[in-house]
Amino acid sequence: MQDTGASVALVYLLLPSERVLHLAVVSGAPVRLTAPWAQVPLDSPEAMAQAVRERRLVWLGSQEEVALRNPRTGLLLPYDFMVAAAPMAHGTTVWGALVLVWPTRDPPELGRPERDAMDAFCSRAGLFLQQAADRGLPLLPGAQPRALSRRSPRIPGRAEALAAVEFAEGLPMGCWALDADGRITFVNAAAAKMVGADAAALLGARPEKVLPWLSDTRFGDAYRAAIVTRRPTSFTVLCPPDQWLSFRLYPHAYGISVQTSPATTGQAPTAAPWEQPAPPSESNQVIGVYPLTQLATTLTEAAGVHEVVAQVTGQLMPAIGAQALALMAVDEGRLRIIGHRGYTADLMNRFDAIPLASRSPAAHVVAAGVPSFFATFADLERAYPAAPHDGKAAWAFLPLVASGRTFGSLVLSYDQTHPFPPAERAVLTSLAGLITQALDRASLYDAKHQLAHSLQNALLPHVLPTIPGFEVVARYLPTTRGIDVGGDFYDLIRCDATGAAAAIGDVEGHNVNAAALMGQVRTAVHAHATTGAPPGDVLARTNRLMADIGASLFASCLYVHLDLTHHRAHLATAGHPPPLLRHPDGRTEVLDLPPGLLLGIDPTAHYTTTEIPLPPGAVLALYTDGLVETPGTDIDDTIADLANQLTHSQDQTMDALADTLVHHATHTTLRNDDIALLLIQATN
Repeated sequence: MQDTGASVALVYLLLPSERVLHLAVVSGAPVRLTAPWAQVPLDSPEAMAQAVRERRLVWLGSQEEVALRNPRTGLLLPYDFMVAAAPMAHGTTVWGALVLVWPTRDPPELGRPERDAMDAFCSRAGLFLQQAADRGLPLLPGAQPRALSRRSPRIPGRAEALAAVEFAEGLPMGCWALDADGRITFVNAAAAKMVGADAAALLGARPEKVLPWLSDTRFGDAYRAAIVTRRPTSFTVLCPPDQWLSFRLYPHAYGISVQTSPATTGQAPTAAPWEQPAPPSESNQVIGVYPLTQLATTLTEAAGVHEVVAQVTGQLMPAIGAQALALMAVDEGRLRIIGHRGYTADLMNRFDAIPLASRSPAAHVVAAGVPSFFATFADLERAYPAAPHDGKAAWAFLPLVASGRTFGSLVLSYDQTHPFPPAERAVLTSLAGLITQALDRASLYDAKHQLAHSLQNALLPHVLPTIPGFEVVARYLPTTRGIDVGGDFYDLIRCDATGAAAAIGDVEGHNVNAAALMGQVRTAVHAHATTGAPPGDVLARTNRLMADIGASLFASCLYVHLDLTHHRAHLATAGHPPPLLRHPDGRTEVLDLPPGLLLGIDPTAHYTTTEIPLPPGAVLALYTDGLVETPGTDIDDTIADLANQLTHSQDQTMDALADTLVHHATHTTLRNDDIALLLIQATN
């Protein structure tokens, strides 16, 4: 830090067996400030992860570049600073990373002396870590990062220290000293009196802990900005019951000096000539921290593109104070509007499907990959004379680009002129990056979801055959959680002029292997059914086939042979939930069939066939466990509840009955599995 003039330094360690960087050392900033970056996955866009992945120095020379490349960091630290990250390596092994932070300067470049100092440190650290590992004593990160405090080279004598205290006590304004961890190390009598506290009670504490009225975002933002930017910051706050106080924070290498003085109601403190404006106060007058945090959290939970669009259009405007927004996606060389708020549908139709090659700000930011901000209509008109006007007074056009993939652009507009100070530009750019990452994940989710369920639907029957004397309806619902395919299947097979068969089953697991085996089991059952074999034999032959193909998964199956002439049913089960039989009088019973082993466990397993009458008006219900399994509830109770629903739905048509049973299950259970349902009614 001394060799480079950096204000903050972080050292990360990479364990050979992991793909996560662990923060091990912090200097120049409180450990609590670095908590969001305590562990950084190697596939993260953060600078330290990129430096390790690419084994090179990574340089971010401005606030906007940080926001564009690392949206999460830009959102959490919307301040002016520069970052350099370099890998600590020896030979072919990377052992960690060094991260240095500086206040922004002009020009924002990393000089050769600073690069040489970083290279030298990383080489020495890589060699040291390699030697430690070779000795069997690898350096491991602790439970918490180690904080290194910089010591002042000048230690005053006793007389000089007493004179300094007397000087501070004689001043009419309040004087505070905070160490690098933000704890109070000195407070004069004037400061203690202004805040209505005892000086002794303040020492060693963080101001926001002992003075709750300082715990709002203004103090926290001013403190973080002072630490990161190494520039003076200031804010005004109400000290209960009615005293407004002005706080000025002056950062230095060893902590922060604070000056406090009375202020008129809501008065912004007058900056001294050498003070720079406080970036956080600019952004946080417009953008609230909590709403942005909420939006970022919900974006990480959004599953599909539709959910991302809903979250952006529903939460973004209140969080940033804009009056309208439009979310546009690239589609075959055009920008199509996929979501909007605050604009009329007619206006959006005018802007929909504009060519990417057009001279419009929304299209231009996509091509350039750099955001554009226009505080007034005159600014917009100068840059884009032919651009159509949407009736607003200020605009932010943000590109949605991540990992080399272009998604589109985000347009934010305001009813009044809007200056877009640097901190706010960084926050908006960061938000665009988070939205892009969410869209990237969501589009991949949608693609996998579509592929998975297309595969599963292809393995299920599209149309059930017509069986004289019986009415059969089926329902299939994929799970509402996750995107993997399941192993539920059903089938209805016309065997000959006097017989038909029905089957329902479930292969364990929710992945492509389960779906593939499901297709094989269904095909095997179908093939054996057409030979006229009894239900027990059909299951036994299918079970042996699973052993022959070396299936590593198990499957349940319920097979029913329907005697069309005598209205009888012959059933056999392989570990499947019991079928339900609603008699013509409306009474429903759970059929107690002889249990059979799941298919795929024992190739010699035997399956017993049971015969039951199926008179006209009777309904046989076959289902998979997704219809009756509820966490924390005995499955026998949910099966009994399903039977009760079957009894009380006697007057419904078969289609309505199937919908009722599925609707009841999906609205009374926390469903984690697919649902298959097959209802068979004897009609004459």
